[in-house]
Amino acid sequence: MLYRIITVIGALVFVVALFALIWFFCRKFLEHHGVTDQVSDRATVLATWTFAGVSVGLVFVVVGAFVLGPWAFYRTLRGHGVNISDAAAIWWGFGIVLASLSLTAAGFFGFLVAVGAY
Repeated sequence: MLYRIITVIGALVFVVALFALIWFFCRKFLEHHGVTDQVSDRATVLATWTFAGVSVGLVFVVVGAFVLGPWAFYRTLRGHGVNISDAAAIWWGFGIVLASLSLTAAGFFGFLVAVGAY
């Protein structure tokens, strides 16, 4: 029973880590594209919608996260006035989602191995 509780707490920590990674990559994206005004707030909005897209996509099918996440990133980015083409915005969104999910999945897998659940 203790391992189940530890695993659930660990999973919650990794959900927070996933959002933090998405936020970090969104912030770096905005800084890379010359956004200087309210970068933290804009990164939070961008990360929130991207995280929502990833979450909904994960519920339906894991592959859906790689469709809805970049789409949410693209749609939110359009409202921020960043000078980038539509195709590049979608690819950047895909890269952010892929990097965030990969790092989180690898960390969570390591966590499961560490607690003996896998």
